[in-house]
Amino acid sequence: MAVSEHPMHALADFLPDNTFDRVVHYIHHYRVHLTISKQRKSVLGDYRHSGWGGNHRISVNGNMNKYEFLLTLLHELAHLLTYEQYKNKVEPHGKEWKNHYSLLLVDFVQQKVFPEDIEKALQKSIINPSATANGETELLLVLRKYDLVKKEGHHPIIEVPEGALFQTENGKVFRKGAKRRKRFECVEVKTGLRYTFSPITEVRIIPAP
Repeated sequence: MAVSEHPMHALADFLPDNTFDRVVHYIHHYRVHLTISKQRKSVLGDYRHSGWGGNHRISVNGNMNKYEFLLTLLHELAHLLTYEQYKNKVEPHGKEWKNHYSLLLVDFVQQKVFPEDIEKALQKSIINPSATANGETELLLVLRKYDLVKKEGHHPIIEVPEGALFQTENGKVFRKGAKRRKRFECVEVKTGLRYTFSPITEVRIIPAP
């Protein structure tokens, strides 16, 4: 995993305009050791509490667009604020964390730092934040529009017609099935095995013969 520790002035390159001072205030006030990771697929961000006399540690992937980077950082800052108030006495993504994250979102939304479509999608998160990014499909689909690097010819599974064939990054071919609760059940063509996919998983659609 490639990581880099950025001085505060370099952090501005990862943030939306007019958010740097507000973010740095939290980092300095709570003595946060911030690490920006270049390559992680399993998580977008991570928080480790300070322990005895140490610094809080937050890491955030640096390959996201600026709005997703900020939201991930706020997600981890909400963990920090929850720990400061409750230590380890509450659930990681319980009502206490949700309350802190909601307040952070409201604070930054009020500063008008998000485009209108992201601000609209954030309203649901403010009311009831999801523990993971995959739980906020509508928001993530809007955020993807602001990615600087887009995978040509790829689409989120939610845009693939039911019954159509698609190929994943590892080369496997699936037929899209129906949505089961929050995920789509799909069948691998070669083996007949069933898998479920998040609506935002990006795949390549295989044209019908």
